[in-house]
Amino acid sequence: MRPALQKSPISEDRAFEVKYLTEPYFDPNWHFHSEYQLFLVLKGTGTRFIGDHVGPFRQGELVLTGPDLPHLWRSDHEYFEGSSTLTTEGIVIYFTDHFLGKDFLQKQEMFKIKHLLQKAQRGMGFKDVTLLKATELIEKLRDEKDFDRVLLFLNLLNLLANSTSYSLLASEGYTNSMKETETERMNRVHEYVLKNFKARVTLEEAAAVANMSTTSFSRYFKIHANKTFSDFLTEIRIGHACKLLISQNIDVSQACYESGFNTLSNFNKQFKAFTQYTPLVYKKKYTELES
Repeated sequence: MRPALQKSPISEDRAFEVKYLTEPYFDPNWHFHSEYQLFLVLKGTGTRFIGDHVGPFRQGELVLTGPDLPHLWRSDHEYFEGSSTLTTEGIVIYFTDHFLGKDFLQKQEMFKIKHLLQKAQRGMGFKDVTLLKATELIEKLRDEKDFDRVLLFLNLLNLLANSTSYSLLASEGYTNSMKETETERMNRVHEYVLKNFKARVTLEEAAAVANMSTTSFSRYFKIHANKTFSDFLTEIRIGHACKLLISQNIDVSQACYESGFNTLSNFNKQFKAFTQYTPLVYKKKYTELES
């Protein structure tokens, strides 16, 4: 398993790095690094973890994460099956807050970009017109070279800095309490839950996967995930139900039972608690947005 903290992904002779990713699945490891990361999903579906945020991802999403903010785009289980022909694609940009010099952000003209990077400490998901314009710039950036690439990247940052079409992902005040040596344990727990959430999942089984007592694991998980294990499991199930309601022609009852819930009443209650919508309203809302 890859370590959580890795050598900088930015080449020593570059101000920032732009990489096109195409793999059977996205990096399945929960990790963090010292660079800012802007990630555009071109192809693929799964579950996204940003700090203490959990939610579904699919083609066309754009997220900015700050330094040392733990994150993971975990592709759906089908992508890991041996016979799978599914693939993922994305464009990722790594950069630092001093890529144009140590005092770059201290200048008056950089106020909005500085504020953008401060918000990135919680992770930012962009949408609407901002998402469309940013996607166009990122795809151009992939093929641009030299100083023209720098200018285009600055235009991209300026677009994001002036946008109001975004959502903050991790909770306010979230801090990364993970150490490099602890990420493997959390990776095992994530993998266990994502493989088994459609069936019965217990705290005792998760604790065994983490090689901890139930009491110790419960306390450990709450500290590092900023939520109980039960809430984490519910978020995974709700996220999967959201994907089913949006992308497949199934009814609420099917989404309920295929996401690991035992009763429709509990599903409706939990769904509204996590999304602020009933399943029917949620499905209608996103169907209308895409029509």
